[in-house]
Amino acid sequence: MPYSILLDCDPGLDDALALLLAHGDPNIELVGVTTVGGNVKLENTTRNALQLREYLKFPDVPVSAGAAGPLVREARDAAHVHGSGGLGSVVLPDAQLAVTGQHAADFIIETLKKTPGKIHLVATGPLTNIAIALEREPAIARWAASFTIMGGSYTRGNATVAAEFNIWADPEAAKIVFDADWRVTMIGLDLTLQAHANGAVIDRLKQLGSLADELIVPLATFYFNPTMPDWDGQAVHDVCAVAYVARPDLFLAQPARVDIETRGEFTAGMTVVDFDTSTPNSLVATKLDVDGFWAYVESVYARVAAEHSA
Repeated sequence: MPYSILLDCDPGLDDALALLLAHGDPNIELVGVTTVGGNVKLENTTRNALQLREYLKFPDVPVSAGAAGPLVREARDAAHVHGSGGLGSVVLPDAQLAVTGQHAADFIIETLKKTPGKIHLVATGPLTNIAIALEREPAIARWAASFTIMGGSYTRGNATVAAEFNIWADPEAAKIVFDADWRVTMIGLDLTLQAHANGAVIDRLKQLGSLADELIVPLATFYFNPTMPDWDGQAVHDVCAVAYVARPDLFLAQPARVDIETRGEFTAGMTVVDFDTSTPNSLVATKLDVDGFWAYVESVYARVAAEHSA
């Protein structure tokens, strides 16, 4: 039975790879894509989503643009990681199809309301669209079959020592989201940094033909961080969040209480995780079956690559 996913994202190198997984897995029905400003500006994340939709050939999936920046703070991006356009060195044909014209938050509300309990909401960017949707219609927390994010950490951050980028980009939105009436599944840095596209992975991906040459490998190898100890390839953070919905058996996750720091001078955006709580509001992923994960991801990518070259 397919899993229906609505993906809120800010493409983004790894968001693009997550879109590829959501589109390519025959057990996932991608029912919509919403975009938010984050890795790069909203105009770029939206353009990237539209171009990917046509390049990967899922033209019937609606794309809705949302918030350009955080609820109350100045916008901050990660163009130094993803490139000024968001997709690194990848250049895709201009899209011919447009966005829906409906704000992402309203699209999320409308889509979840139509089939309550059926659609899994996944967010791989700042949580601004989700927070706006919750403020407009708190019932979406009950309508979503599940809610999974790529964001946060129970150890250290990457945007700052304390905070992971997606939460740091809009801590106030994250607080609204974690305080809502649902259980957030948090796929944070502690998990995603186990999913590196290392040399062996890249060698296998290179065998997938033109799709690998034009899209997959450039996306998975664009960013190199020489300051990180034991650097072993680029982590595919957002792919993990989509994979969790379809293959939760590949993950170990624990109940926890997650609170968002919004006032700290040095800790804004920190996810304060308490695994010993008696009042959990989240499920926090801690361990990945790395071999199983890559076997799954590569099999899906191979399927799309075969269709792409046909």
